[in-house]
Amino acid sequence: MDSRLNRMPAPVTLPRRSWGDPAAERRALLVHGLGSNAALMWRFGVALADDGWRADAVDLRGHGDAPRALDYTLEAYAADLAVTRAASGSWDLVIGHSLGGAAATLVASRDGSWAKRLVLVDPAIHLTPADRENVRVSQEEAFADPSIEAVRAQHPSWHELDIELKAAAAQQASRWAVEQTSAQNADWDVRDAAVRLAVSTHVIASDPAVFSLFAGKPAAEVVHENRSITMSVVTGAGHSPHRDKPDDTIAHLREALRR
Repeated sequence: MDSRLNRMPAPVTLPRRSWGDPAAERRALLVHGLGSNAALMWRFGVALADDGWRADAVDLRGHGDAPRALDYTLEAYAADLAVTRAASGSWDLVIGHSLGGAAATLVASRDGSWAKRLVLVDPAIHLTPADRENVRVSQEEAFADPSIEAVRAQHPSWHELDIELKAAAAQQASRWAVEQTSAQNADWDVRDAAVRLAVSTHVIASDPAVFSLFAGKPAAEVVHENRSITMSVVTGAGHSPHRDKPDDTIAHLREALRR
């Protein structure tokens, strides 16, 4: 019998980038999506720092400067986040985008002390076959030409920093790791974990009229099953609303934090 079946994935230590006063009382963890990196969470980091928070963003395994590994299951991503702690032991807020939202959901559903509040940005709670194909095509395009010019041509409305950082993220990430994240998660579904969430959770979904992994999908059913979860939609934004409609997305975040 494969011994890996009887143990949890071994965590790796995730490198961080930070915004805000190190002495700030409120601490936030920012978790990026597939094929991205910590730096691309800068919109959230800047906004939170301006509001008096300390925000730490991590590179997920296989991405950015994080360690490479063989295991790229959602459980492995969650294992890394579970041992990523604030100095107090509990994050006041965790913001997770896409893959980061799925991994954060797994951790928070099992350990109520890990985070006091979640904000999930178009989280990859459940991927339909069509979603998986869209993700595959998107990642193939990103790796085929990871240049600034290619990113700008595909996303002409993005801020120049997002264009530069997205190109850099594709150059930094392990293509094998990104491909294995899809291959090793044939049943990409953490809806059961989402239903079990007991911490206050707000989903900032992208617009299904553009493209969303959450709104208008089976994943959205969890909002109706769990009273701890609320949801809002960033009109006109695709899967990365913090890059497509950054001002609107930050407004959604601040409104969620006022509740």
